[in-house]
Amino acid sequence: MKQSSDLELVNEVRGGKRQAFTELMRRYQQRVYWTARRIVGSHEEADDIAQETFVKAYLALGDFRGDASFFTWLYRIAVNLSLNAIRKQQVLGYLRESDIINRILPAPDNPHKDLELEEMRSHLDRAIANLPEKQRAVFVMRYHDEMSYLEISQVLKTSVGGLKANYFHALRKVQESLKDEA
Repeated sequence: MKQSSDLELVNEVRGGKRQAFTELMRRYQQRVYWTARRIVGSHEEADDIAQETFVKAYLALGDFRGDASFFTWLYRIAVNLSLNAIRKQQVLGYLRESDIINRILPAPDNPHKDLELEEMRSHLDRAIANLPEKQRAVFVMRYHDEMSYLEISQVLKTSVGGLKANYFHALRKVQESLKDEA
């Protein structure tokens, strides 16, 4: 049986077939969750953002033009909600430590290295958390999600040149921070 494309599913949802949206959620739920998790760092916050992403997408499905892929459109919603959550945290005067590092560094083969690895994770986590929000978003999309600059530019609606500069500065700041911690 042939699997429907995202666009076909979007059109089915527009035609009143709600089950088609369930399929879109099934396809992208994990990716949306991990995108949010890498940006905000908290499981609970990422879970809320993932749910809100799909609610917003469902309510705005009539506005989806198909200029970009459905996932790019959905990703843009998730990133914007994640950045808004970070702004809200900053306004409230706190920024939670995140578990981003658990997805960056592999588990150690040597149990004696656990403490050293945990310390490295903590340093890297702080370095990423201290990045300005746009640099953090670009860093996460490029480094973790391995998105191309063109894909990131579609999500953030900004120039590729600006993104490259943001990623370069983010990378430098992370490297400097890690050197300072060493």
